[in-house]
Amino acid sequence: MSVVVKKYRPHLPTLMTLFEVNYMLLLRVLADKEQVGEQRCFFISDFLSYRVRVDEVTKYTTLLTINQEANIHGYNLTALFRPKMVIRLYHDARMAEVISNQDVQQIKPRYDYPNNKMHLPDEKQQINYFLKEWLQLCLQLGQVQINLNILKKS
Repeated sequence: MSVVVKKYRPHLPTLMTLFEVNYMLLLRVLADKEQVGEQRCFFISDFLSYRVRVDEVTKYTTLLTINQEANIHGYNLTALFRPKMVIRLYHDARMAEVISNQDVQQIKPRYDYPNNKMHLPDEKQQINYFLKEWLQLCLQLGQVQINLNILKKS
């Protein structure tokens, strides 16, 4: 008797809902900062912050980079402790998707398991859930650095 193993198949309604939630959270995080080069920094604690930078803006999409920065002075932290995600916002579809994470340049919707890099079968969904958690952390606990330009009266 042989056992048939079912391959993982992404549940598209769940994945699309996650993309929509991340889009709405990112709009709140960006707070109208949508010019190339603009960035916001969310300070979570003395040792942890997140930096959101706008890398590219087109008519229908925006490309962002989010870095987690560990602020432990005097220690040379490897990239493992400074995760980075690249996210594309699709304004016409109102969705946001992680397109790159750490050393993974293109995230597949499904991976066979086991594989050489030991990606989970649902790696794309897991990474997008992780983005959602990052964004919620920034919005709930983050203190934003804001540059104020005060106009002097002549």
